[in-house]
Amino acid sequence: MEVPEDLLYTSEHEWVSMDGDVATVGITDYAQGELGDIVFVELPNVGDSTTQMQPFGTIEAVKAVSDLYAPLTGEIVEVNTDLEEKPEQINSEPYGTGWLIKIKIKEKTEVDKLLSPEDYRSQVM
Repeated sequence: MEVPEDLLYTSEHEWVSMDGDVATVGITDYAQGELGDIVFVELPNVGDSTTQMQPFGTIEAVKAVSDLYAPLTGEIVEVNTDLEEKPEQINSEPYGTGWLIKIKIKEKTEVDKLLSPEDYRSQVM
């Protein structure tokens, strides 16, 4: 199970990569492994709002359907539309081409509530 050191995490198994006030969001290697083969993902539209730790979409795998939780409050500025045709990228490249959304964050202090790689690792091991 891969837990990159340069990312932040949620207890709901999303990862966050910060670039200024824009957060790229995906699901962790652990989450995609637990879900199994991902067959569909429902994502919000550009311009939609997110609220920290509230659902922003769903992910469907052979085993189950799960909610996706926003790690931060803000506005969706980009959606990975490639996942409509190739949702399996979430399984093969969860920290790369399998990213889900980008959020322009409103509250920088919310970043402090995210988990460090060490904290996330201790949660899932």
